[in-house]
Amino acid sequence: MVLQELGIKFEQYDHPAVLTVEAQAKYVGDKGGGLSKNLFLKDKKSRFYIVSALADTKVDLKVLSQRLGLGKGGIRMAPEEALGQLLQVPLGCVTPFALINESASYVSLLLDKEFKTQPHCFFHPLSNETSISVQASDLDKFLKSIGREPSYVDLEANPPVGKDQPPDLAILVPSGTIDIPDAPENSTPSQAVSEKSFPVQKKCTPASVDSVKSAKPSSADPNAKDKPNNAAPQPNAFAESRLFVDEILKKTTELLLSELTEDVAKQEALANSVRKHLAPDLQNLTRTFCSLLQVMFKNTAYTQGFYAGSNCQPKRL
Repeated sequence: MVLQELGIKFEQYDHPAVLTVEAQAKYVGDKGGGLSKNLFLKDKKSRFYIVSALADTKVDLKVLSQRLGLGKGGIRMAPEEALGQLLQVPLGCVTPFALINESASYVSLLLDKEFKTQPHCFFHPLSNETSISVQASDLDKFLKSIGREPSYVDLEANPPVGKDQPPDLAILVPSGTIDIPDAPENSTPSQAVSEKSFPVQKKCTPASVDSVKSAKPSSADPNAKDKPNNAAPQPNAFAESRLFVDEILKKTTELLLSELTEDVAKQEALANSVRKHLAPDLQNLTRTFCSLLQVMFKNTAYTQGFYAGSNCQPKRL
């Protein structure tokens, strides 16, 4: 168990699944310490944030958006699909502990400074059927063990933001955007955290993501040939950009690693680092290029159609 391996002391409380802080309070509200509420947010540039605060802390999203340098309406609740693909948890299970997943490497974490005033705080360890109480210092130890530097902020503050007063939380905006494409058929979010990672026996089932199926008539269907498909095929360049980028990264890392003589562990670490830093930029470039191609093809088709129509002379009787 990760927490035990780090020497972190905690108390575990099992209970029925809860979706709100109020429901959680019925089972652990009498244990002392502070209950936490955890918001999963997204900005207009597809950057994601977890805001973890005491239940009584007031979090104004408009103020928070300004403090991040995103304008008044630049941040909102993240879609449910992102919970499964990035945090690998469904609704009701958002927690700082979800950052242990590699898929959440670009998710920023903002912690309420009031956590430090509590003897201990309650969080879900990837399951809303369990609550664990830990001290803020032990939460810091966990975050540092996965390469995260804890950032505690006053979430109720409303400092002025202007030309001479830059947004005070802009440094916490993630450096990379995250695209949430449609998942391939039969795929499920990878389980980066094993059953032994945290002191729980029951885990939330990762949110399912609807896969996109291409409609193809079955050869076993005798009536298939009688139902021709007159609809023009729709390009799916945006959904395919991730596969294209993955193939580029695979070829790049294979070529790079072939020139190295380091041990396997170092090679794997280097490959993961290359993928982590290049994937977002390559996906953005690929989508932009595909979008330009679609516009070019559409304009060409319109031009050819107009030319053909204007030069077609009907026969006169």
